Amino acid sequence: MISAKGLLRPAQTIAFGLTVAMFPAVSAADPVADFYCGKTVTLVVGFDAGGGYDTTARILTRHLPRHIPGNPNVIVSNMSGAGSMVALNYIYNAAVKDGTAIAMFSATIVLEPMLGNKKAQFDGSKFGYIGNIHTDINSCGVWKSTGIKTFDEMLKSKKTVVFGALSPENVTSRYPVFFKKVFNAPVKVVNGYKGTNAINLAMQKGEADATCGMYESTILGPFRQYVDSGDLKIIFQTAFEEKVKTFGDAASIGELVAGKGAEMRQIAELVYRPTEVTRPIVAPLGVPAERLAALKQAFDATMKDPEMLADGKRISVDFKPMSGDRVAEIFGGFLKSPPDVVKKAQEASVE
Repeated sequence: MISAKGLLRPAQTIAFGLTVAMFPAVSAADPVADFYCGKTVTLVVGFDAGGGYDTTARILTRHLPRHIPGNPNVIVSNMSGAGSMVALNYIYNAAVKDGTAIAMFSATIVLEPMLGNKKAQFDGSKFGYIGNIHTDINSCGVWKSTGIKTFDEMLKSKKTVVFGALSPENVTSRYPVFFKKVFNAPVKVVNGYKGTNAINLAMQKGEADATCGMYESTILGPFRQYVDSGDLKIIFQTAFEEKVKTFGDAASIGELVAGKGAEMRQIAELVYRPTEVTRPIVAPLGVPAERLAALKQAFDATMKDPEMLADGKRISVDFKPMSGDRVAEIFGGFLKSPPDVVKKAQEASVE
Protein backbone atom coordinates (compact mmCIF):
# COMPACT_ATOMS: atom_id res chain seq x y z
CA MET A 1 0.00 0.00 0.00
CA ILE A 2 1.21 3.44 -0.87
CA SER A 3 1.03 5.90 1.95
CA ALA A 4 -0.78 9.18 1.58
CA LYS A 5 2.58 10.85 1.94
CA GLY A 6 3.71 9.28 -1.32
CA LEU A 7 0.70 10.35 -3.34
CA LEU A 8 0.84 13.30 -5.72
CA ARG A 9 -1.59 16.13 -5.20
CA PRO A 10 -3.72 17.12 -8.29
CA ALA A 11 -1.61 20.22 -9.01
CA GLN A 12 1.57 18.17 -8.76
CA THR A 13 0.13 15.57 -11.12
CA ILE A 14 -0.58 18.23 -13.74
CA ALA A 15 2.91 19.70 -13.42
CA PHE A 16 4.46 16.25 -13.70
CA GLY A 17 2.43 15.52 -16.83
CA LEU A 18 3.51 18.78 -18.44
CA THR A 19 7.14 18.05 -17.65
CA VAL A 20 6.95 14.58 -19.19
CA ALA A 21 5.19 15.98 -22.26
CA MET A 22 8.05 18.38 -22.82
CA PHE A 23 10.71 15.72 -23.16
CA PRO A 24 9.67 14.40 -26.62
CA ALA A 25 9.73 17.98 -28.01
CA VAL A 26 13.22 18.57 -26.64
CA SER A 27 14.58 15.28 -27.96
CA ALA A 28 12.99 15.91 -31.38
CA ALA A 29 14.43 19.44 -31.74
CA ASP A 30 16.69 20.04 -34.74
CA PRO A 31 19.83 21.93 -33.70
CA VAL A 32 20.47 22.99 -37.30
CA ALA A 33 16.96 24.42 -37.64
CA ASP A 34 17.31 26.09 -34.24
CA PHE A 35 20.54 27.74 -35.39
CA TYR A 36 19.22 29.02 -38.73
CA CYS A 37 15.81 30.13 -37.51
CA GLY A 38 15.68 33.94 -37.65
CA LYS A 39 19.18 34.26 -39.17
CA THR A 40 20.37 35.57 -42.53
CA VAL A 41 22.67 33.61 -44.83
CA THR A 42 24.79 35.77 -47.14
CA LEU A 43 25.73 34.43 -50.56
CA VAL A 44 28.83 36.39 -51.62
CA VAL A 45 28.98 36.62 -55.43
CA GLY A 46 32.39 37.36 -56.90
CA PHE A 47 31.08 39.61 -59.67
CA ASP A 48 29.12 42.82 -60.09
CA ALA A 49 25.32 42.97 -60.21
CA GLY A 50 23.60 42.35 -63.53
CA GLY A 51 25.81 39.58 -64.94
CA GLY A 52 25.17 35.86 -65.25
CA TYR A 53 26.56 34.96 -61.82
CA ASP A 54 24.52 37.63 -60.08
CA THR A 55 21.33 36.77 -61.96
CA THR A 56 21.45 33.06 -61.18
CA ALA A 57 22.50 33.74 -57.58
CA ARG A 58 19.46 35.91 -57.01
CA ILE A 59 17.19 33.22 -58.45
CA LEU A 60 18.78 30.69 -56.09
CA THR A 61 18.30 32.90 -53.04
CA ARG A 62 14.56 33.16 -53.74
CA HIS A 63 14.11 29.42 -53.31
CA LEU A 64 16.96 28.16 -51.14
CA PRO A 65 15.45 29.38 -47.82
CA ARG A 66 12.54 26.92 -48.15
CA HIS A 67 14.96 24.01 -48.05
CA ILE A 68 17.36 25.07 -45.29
CA PRO A 69 16.22 23.88 -41.85
CA GLY A 70 14.89 26.88 -39.91
CA ASN A 71 14.14 28.76 -43.17
CA PRO A 72 16.63 31.63 -42.79
CA ASN A 73 16.70 34.65 -45.08
CA VAL A 74 19.26 34.30 -47.88
CA ILE A 75 20.65 37.43 -49.52
CA VAL A 76 23.23 38.23 -52.22
CA SER A 77 26.26 40.41 -51.56
CA ASN A 78 28.35 41.35 -54.61
CA MET A 79 32.11 41.37 -54.01
CA SER A 80 33.87 41.74 -57.36
CA GLY A 81 37.60 41.88 -57.99
CA ALA A 82 40.38 39.79 -59.59
CA GLY A 83 37.92 37.58 -61.43
CA SER A 84 36.16 36.65 -58.13
CA MET A 85 39.40 35.99 -56.22
CA VAL A 86 38.55 38.79 -53.80
CA ALA A 87 35.35 36.97 -52.85
CA LEU A 88 37.10 33.62 -52.47
CA ASN A 89 39.90 35.12 -50.35
CA TYR A 90 37.24 36.70 -48.16
CA ILE A 91 35.18 33.55 -47.67
CA TYR A 92 38.30 31.53 -46.83
CA ASN A 93 40.01 33.99 -44.48
CA ALA A 94 37.59 36.58 -43.13
CA ALA A 95 34.00 35.33 -43.33
CA VAL A 96 32.25 33.88 -40.30
CA LYS A 97 32.56 30.11 -40.19
CA ASP A 98 29.19 29.28 -38.70
CA GLY A 99 27.30 28.47 -41.92
CA THR A 100 25.84 31.92 -42.55
CA ALA A 101 28.42 32.96 -45.18
CA ILE A 102 28.85 31.13 -48.49
CA ALA A 103 30.26 32.18 -51.88
CA MET A 104 29.73 31.77 -55.64
CA PHE A 105 32.79 32.35 -57.83
CA SER A 106 34.55 31.56 -61.10
CA ALA A 107 35.71 27.93 -60.99
CA THR A 108 39.16 28.63 -62.43
CA ILE A 109 40.06 30.76 -59.40
CA VAL A 110 40.29 27.60 -57.27
CA LEU A 111 43.39 26.64 -59.26
CA GLU A 112 45.23 29.95 -58.84
CA PRO A 113 47.36 28.90 -55.82
CA MET A 114 48.49 25.83 -57.77
CA LEU A 115 49.34 28.07 -60.73
CA GLY A 116 51.61 30.16 -58.53
CA ASN A 117 49.40 33.19 -57.95
CA LYS A 118 50.52 34.68 -54.63
CA LYS A 119 47.36 36.80 -54.41
CA ALA A 120 45.29 33.66 -53.97
CA GLN A 121 45.23 33.26 -50.19
CA PHE A 122 43.39 29.96 -49.87
CA ASP A 123 43.70 26.20 -50.28
CA GLY A 124 41.25 24.96 -52.89
CA SER A 125 41.10 21.51 -51.33
CA LYS A 126 39.80 22.83 -48.00
CA PHE A 127 36.53 24.48 -48.88
CA GLY A 128 33.18 22.98 -48.00
CA TYR A 129 31.75 22.38 -51.47
CA ILE A 130 27.98 22.87 -51.42
CA GLY A 131 27.22 22.36 -55.10
CA ASN A 132 27.37 23.81 -58.59
CA ILE A 133 24.30 25.61 -59.87
CA HIS A 134 25.00 25.08 -63.54
CA THR A 135 27.17 23.11 -65.94
CA ASP A 136 27.92 25.15 -69.03
CA ILE A 137 30.33 25.76 -71.89
CA ASN A 138 32.10 29.10 -72.27
CA SER A 139 32.68 31.15 -75.40
CA CYS A 140 34.49 34.11 -76.93
CA GLY A 141 33.11 36.57 -79.44
CA VAL A 142 34.12 39.55 -81.57
CA TRP A 143 32.22 42.77 -82.24
CA LYS A 144 30.92 43.44 -85.74
CA SER A 145 33.31 46.37 -86.24
CA THR A 146 36.21 43.92 -86.60
CA GLY A 147 34.67 42.28 -89.65
CA ILE A 148 35.85 38.94 -88.25
CA LYS A 149 33.41 36.05 -88.49
CA THR A 150 35.50 32.98 -87.59
CA PHE A 151 38.39 31.99 -85.33
CA ASP A 152 40.53 31.37 -88.41
CA GLU A 153 39.84 34.90 -89.67
CA MET A 154 40.99 36.23 -86.29
CA LEU A 155 44.25 34.29 -86.61
CA LYS A 156 44.83 35.87 -90.03
CA SER A 157 43.78 39.38 -89.03
CA LYS A 158 46.27 42.12 -89.90
CA LYS A 159 44.82 44.26 -87.15
CA THR A 160 45.42 43.53 -83.46
CA VAL A 161 42.21 42.29 -81.83
CA VAL A 162 41.72 43.90 -78.42
CA PHE A 163 40.06 41.66 -75.82
CA GLY A 164 38.50 43.36 -72.82
CA ALA A 165 39.15 41.41 -69.62
CA LEU A 166 38.57 41.51 -65.89
CA SER A 167 41.97 40.45 -64.55
CA PRO A 168 44.93 38.20 -65.48
CA GLU A 169 43.49 35.46 -63.26
CA ASN A 170 40.11 35.42 -64.98
CA VAL A 171 39.11 33.45 -68.08
CA THR A 172 38.38 36.73 -69.87
CA SER A 173 42.14 37.18 -69.90
CA ARG A 174 43.51 33.63 -69.80
CA TYR A 175 41.59 32.46 -72.87
CA PRO A 176 42.77 35.13 -75.33
CA VAL A 177 46.33 34.98 -73.93
CA PHE A 178 46.29 31.28 -74.80
CA PHE A 179 45.17 32.21 -78.33
CA LYS A 180 48.15 34.53 -78.57
CA LYS A 181 50.79 32.20 -77.16
CA VAL A 182 49.65 28.85 -78.57
CA PHE A 183 48.00 29.83 -81.86
CA ASN A 184 49.97 33.05 -82.55
CA ALA A 185 46.79 35.10 -82.72
CA PRO A 186 47.25 38.89 -83.13
CA VAL A 187 45.66 39.56 -79.76
CA LYS A 188 46.01 42.24 -77.08
CA VAL A 189 44.37 41.84 -73.69
CA VAL A 190 43.26 44.88 -71.67
CA ASN A 191 42.48 44.03 -68.04
CA GLY A 192 40.61 46.08 -65.48
CA TYR A 193 36.96 45.90 -66.54
CA LYS A 194 34.44 45.27 -63.74
CA GLY A 195 32.39 42.64 -65.53
CA THR A 196 31.07 41.31 -68.84
CA ASN A 197 28.51 44.13 -68.98
CA ALA A 198 31.34 46.69 -68.80
CA ILE A 199 33.24 44.88 -71.56
CA ASN A 200 30.11 44.78 -73.68
CA LEU A 201 29.75 48.55 -73.29
CA ALA A 202 33.43 48.97 -74.21
CA MET A 203 32.88 47.02 -77.43
CA GLN A 204 29.92 49.22 -78.30
CA LYS A 205 32.10 52.31 -77.77
CA GLY A 206 34.96 50.89 -79.85
CA GLU A 207 37.32 50.60 -76.87
CA ALA A 208 37.48 46.81 -77.20
CA ASP A 209 36.99 44.41 -80.10
CA ALA A 210 36.24 41.14 -78.38
CA THR A 211 35.42 39.32 -75.17
CA CYS A 212 35.60 35.86 -73.59
CA GLY A 213 33.84 34.37 -70.59
CA MET A 214 30.33 34.17 -72.05
CA TYR A 215 28.54 30.99 -71.06
CA GLU A 216 25.77 29.48 -73.16
CA SER A 217 23.32 30.71 -70.52
CA THR A 218 24.75 34.23 -70.95
CA ILE A 219 24.32 34.08 -74.72
CA LEU A 220 20.75 32.83 -74.31
CA GLY A 221 20.06 35.47 -71.68
CA PRO A 222 21.69 38.91 -71.22
CA PHE A 223 23.70 38.90 -74.48
CA ARG A 224 21.11 37.29 -76.73
CA GLN A 225 20.04 40.55 -78.34
CA TYR A 226 23.61 41.30 -79.45
CA VAL A 227 24.12 37.86 -80.98
CA ASP A 228 20.73 37.82 -82.68
CA SER A 229 21.33 41.30 -84.15
CA GLY A 230 24.74 40.31 -85.49
CA ASP A 231 26.57 42.85 -83.34
CA LEU A 232 28.45 40.06 -81.55
CA LYS A 233 29.77 37.03 -83.39
CA ILE A 234 30.74 33.94 -81.37
CA ILE A 235 33.93 32.48 -82.85
CA PHE A 236 35.19 30.15 -80.11
CA GLN A 237 33.81 27.71 -77.54
CA THR A 238 35.45 25.70 -74.76
CA ALA A 239 33.90 22.34 -75.70
CA PHE A 240 36.28 19.39 -75.84
CA GLU A 241 33.79 16.81 -77.07
CA GLU A 242 30.38 17.68 -78.47
CA LYS A 243 30.08 21.29 -79.64
CA VAL A 244 27.27 23.52 -78.39
CA LYS A 245 24.71 24.35 -81.06
CA THR A 246 23.96 27.73 -79.48
CA PHE A 247 27.42 28.90 -80.57
CA GLY A 248 26.79 28.04 -84.21
CA ASP A 249 29.90 27.26 -86.22
CA ALA A 250 32.32 28.56 -83.57
CA ALA A 251 35.59 26.64 -83.36
CA SER A 252 36.04 24.46 -80.27
CA ILE A 253 39.18 24.12 -78.19
CA GLY A 254 38.93 20.35 -78.63
CA GLU A 255 39.30 20.55 -82.38
CA LEU A 256 41.92 23.31 -82.21
CA VAL A 257 44.32 21.23 -80.08
CA ALA A 258 43.59 17.96 -81.89
CA GLY A 259 46.79 16.61 -83.36
CA LYS A 260 49.00 18.70 -81.06
CA GLY A 261 49.79 15.82 -78.73
CA ALA A 262 48.55 14.47 -75.42
CA GLU A 263 50.43 17.02 -73.34
CA MET A 264 48.88 19.98 -75.17
CA ARG A 265 45.48 18.41 -74.60
CA GLN A 266 46.24 18.23 -70.85
CA ILE A 267 47.41 21.85 -70.81
CA ALA A 268 44.31 23.03 -72.67
CA GLU A 269 42.04 21.08 -70.33
CA LEU A 270 43.65 22.70 -67.30
CA VAL A 271 43.08 26.16 -68.82
CA TYR A 272 39.61 25.69 -70.32
CA ARG A 273 37.84 22.77 -68.67
CA PRO A 274 37.34 24.05 -65.08
CA THR A 275 34.66 26.47 -66.28
CA GLU A 276 32.39 23.49 -66.99
CA VAL A 277 31.86 23.72 -63.23
CA THR A 278 30.16 26.96 -64.04
CA ARG A 279 28.88 28.51 -60.81
CA PRO A 280 30.19 26.60 -57.80
CA ILE A 281 29.16 27.47 -54.26
CA VAL A 282 31.34 26.90 -51.19
CA ALA A 283 31.39 27.42 -47.45
CA PRO A 284 34.59 28.25 -45.56
CA LEU A 285 36.62 25.65 -43.74
CA GLY A 286 35.39 25.31 -40.17
CA VAL A 287 31.61 25.31 -40.69
CA PRO A 288 30.12 22.64 -38.36
CA ALA A 289 29.66 19.38 -40.25
CA GLU A 290 25.93 19.12 -39.60
CA ARG A 291 25.31 22.64 -40.97
CA LEU A 292 27.44 22.02 -44.05
CA ALA A 293 25.52 18.79 -44.68
CA ALA A 294 22.23 20.68 -44.31
CA LEU A 295 23.38 23.34 -46.82
CA LYS A 296 24.40 20.65 -49.32
CA GLN A 297 21.06 18.87 -48.94
CA ALA A 298 19.19 22.17 -49.23
CA PHE A 299 21.07 23.04 -52.42
CA ASP A 300 20.29 19.66 -54.00
CA ALA A 301 16.61 20.02 -53.09
CA THR A 302 16.45 23.58 -54.42
CA MET A 303 17.87 22.52 -57.77
CA LYS A 304 14.93 20.11 -58.11
CA ASP A 305 12.35 22.62 -56.92
CA PRO A 306 9.75 23.24 -59.69
CA GLU A 307 9.61 26.95 -58.83
CA MET A 308 13.40 27.26 -59.14
CA LEU A 309 13.35 25.47 -62.49
CA ALA A 310 10.51 27.68 -63.72
CA ASP A 311 12.49 30.80 -62.84
CA GLY A 312 15.42 29.40 -64.82
CA LYS A 313 13.27 28.87 -67.88
CA ARG A 314 12.13 32.49 -67.68
CA ILE A 315 15.73 33.52 -68.42
CA SER A 316 16.25 30.65 -70.94
CA VAL A 317 18.42 28.58 -68.57
CA ASP A 318 17.99 24.85 -68.04
CA PHE A 319 20.03 24.26 -64.90
CA LYS A 320 22.44 21.32 -64.94
CA PRO A 321 23.57 21.18 -61.30
CA MET A 322 26.27 19.13 -59.58
CA SER A 323 26.34 17.96 -55.99
CA GLY A 324 28.95 19.34 -53.64
CA ASP A 325 30.69 15.96 -53.51
CA ARG A 326 30.97 15.85 -57.31
CA VAL A 327 32.39 19.39 -57.42
CA ALA A 328 34.98 18.47 -54.78
CA GLU A 329 35.92 15.40 -56.79
CA ILE A 330 36.39 17.37 -60.03
CA PHE A 331 38.46 20.11 -58.42
CA GLY A 332 40.46 17.47 -56.55
CA GLY A 333 41.44 15.95 -59.90
CA PHE A 334 42.59 19.30 -61.29
CA LEU A 335 44.55 20.08 -58.13
CA LYS A 336 46.51 16.83 -58.60
CA SER A 337 47.66 17.74 -62.13
CA PRO A 338 51.34 16.94 -62.93
CA PRO A 339 53.62 19.89 -61.99
CA ASP A 340 55.06 20.20 -65.51
CA VAL A 341 51.58 20.45 -67.03
CA VAL A 342 50.62 23.05 -64.41
CA LYS A 343 53.69 25.11 -65.19
CA LYS A 344 53.07 25.02 -68.93
CA ALA A 345 49.39 25.87 -68.50
CA GLN A 346 50.40 28.94 -66.49
CA GLU A 347 52.97 29.99 -69.10
CA ALA A 348 50.44 29.54 -71.91
CA SER A 349 47.65 31.56 -70.32
CA VAL A 350 49.29 34.47 -68.46
CA GLU A 351 51.39 37.26 -69.93
